[in-house]
Amino acid sequence: MKYFRLLEDNKKIRLAVQISEDTIADLTSSLPNLTDISQLILTSNITSESIIQTTEKILNKNPYDTYNILDLMKLCQDKKSNLKMLTPVSSPEIWAAGVTYKTSAMERRRESDTPDVYSKVYTAKRPEIFLKSTANRCSNPFENIGIRNDSKWNVPEPELAIILYDKKILGYTIGNDVSSRSIEGENPLYLPQAKIYDKSCSIGPCIVLAESLPNPENLNIECTISRKGNLVFQETTSTSLLTRSFEDLSNWLQLHNTVPNMTSLLTGTAIVPPPEFTLLQNDVVKITVDQIGTLENTVLEV
Repeated sequence: MKYFRLLEDNKKIRLAVQISEDTIADLTSSLPNLTDISQLILTSNITSESIIQTTEKILNKNPYDTYNILDLMKLCQDKKSNLKMLTPVSSPEIWAAGVTYKTSAMERRRESDTPDVYSKVYTAKRPEIFLKSTANRCSNPFENIGIRNDSKWNVPEPELAIILYDKKILGYTIGNDVSSRSIEGENPLYLPQAKIYDKSCSIGPCIVLAESLPNPENLNIECTISRKGNLVFQETTSTSLLTRSFEDLSNWLQLHNTVPNMTSLLTGTAIVPPPEFTLLQNDVVKITVDQIGTLENTVLEV
């Protein structure tokens, strides 16, 4: 199942779930106090049922409103609409893993004055993991993502993200780890400035529960960038090329490091635009992952 969070009239949060290829059910219309997936988790823990079983019981017991999924996406994209899409969970912390694909290792070596650093971490037992964002720095789907005006080389990094709850992988979503490559390439110690700033990240549009996605290690990821209505970049890869498992990355993140529930971990990218390409203000970035959906954002200079 795919779960979405919506914001109505800038004040009322709604939890919704996709129940068919075309239909999304508004769970909050069924139970007004149900606004977050964490409430379903707590209920399922008490009843010893799965989150999906808990959801199905709610839908079977109570009437609910529905949306057509395409109509809902258009509505959330419309800046004049009273409905907007939120990140599927409010992650207190968003972490990221780097150099987990061979393509990423090659590109990071090429951009850096100290390429051996990236060669070593790609083959090392311990992965590169760093704090990427916080909830207030993370953009919702269809909102602006940011590029720094003190960087001349900025790129999106399309990634599969895992959501953690009670130290386990709750589910998966899409992440955009926007990066200032010229800053990081100047010196690896500048990584926090290249990665952490206003609107430097986006996740969404939904969370797919782990029990609904049995094979996340073989998902296609596509990234497109449009400029003034014209496609200027397009590339596809697969999570099958990831050199580390999701469980391994999750374990390393939480080793001697207690993270709050609903923490997100971006698992790395294999799609890197060429050196001559940089994001510009008003570019539109779309990241599509099989069985999850499409995360769309417009670029803003911050």
